[in-house]
Amino acid sequence: MKLANNTLKSICHYFKKELENIYDESELNQILQISFQHFFGWSRTELVFNQDDLISEENVEKIIELVTVLKTNKPLAQIIGEWEFYGLKFKVNEHTLIPRPETEELVHLIINENASKSGLDILDIGTGTGCIPITLKKELKESCVRAFDVSEEALKIAKNNSELNKLEVQFQQIDILHFEDSFLKQKYDVIVSNPPYIPEKEKQLMHKNVLDFEPDLALFVEDNDSLVFYDRISNFALTHLKVDGKLYFEINENYGEATKQLLIDKKFKNVNIVKDINEKDRIVCCTLN
Repeated sequence: MKLANNTLKSICHYFKKELENIYDESELNQILQISFQHFFGWSRTELVFNQDDLISEENVEKIIELVTVLKTNKPLAQIIGEWEFYGLKFKVNEHTLIPRPETEELVHLIINENASKSGLDILDIGTGTGCIPITLKKELKESCVRAFDVSEEALKIAKNNSELNKLEVQFQQIDILHFEDSFLKQKYDVIVSNPPYIPEKEKQLMHKNVLDFEPDLALFVEDNDSLVFYDRISNFALTHLKVDGKLYFEINENYGEATKQLLIDKKFKNVNIVKDINEKDRIVCCTLN
């Protein structure tokens, strides 16, 4: 469609009309607000009350280019190169998952359950952007926080995010599925992981902006071994959690009970499933004692 004129109202209408077949209304409104704030510094309030303002030809061209890229299903986070998580900014690229609200709920739970403790040793396994350990370091200030990931490229982004947010996290390249952990003597008060948990068979149900642009390595597991990361990480936790230490997992909503039973079978205590804001099974937590 063509722009009726260069007013902000016309441009917003164009933006939504061009993308309405790709995104639902609430997601589209969020994309518009974040995009215009990032590229042009326009606040949400300005978008609402300055509808008659004229926009420069240069900015109109930028919006048309942005719409063109968004039509390819490329996530906005990758277009702008960053995303907000728990009030912090994180650099993202094609080697990392985009931080999600469900993971914010996981982090919030850990903070609430451990806020009264000091000097905690915390480990995040499969760190990606580093959003989990960096946020935990900010909120649990006296903690010593470490993170593992198999991907060298993801670790580069995570280290960059640690530096950008001025929060110290120790990163290490480790493949949790294929390493001998006898040389790791450190024990932790908290181990957390948001591992790959989507079976290959569910690929056909996923949106193209995830499937085509986010790393398979961080998303998918074999259909016949969907709990492989939970099994391996919980085994690691058996020898690397302190007494009364806590293990937290983000999970596939369809495998809550199976993950819970896996942990019960390994003799973890206080195994609980926590639902997310949409009432879906999203977190399993337990204690080693």
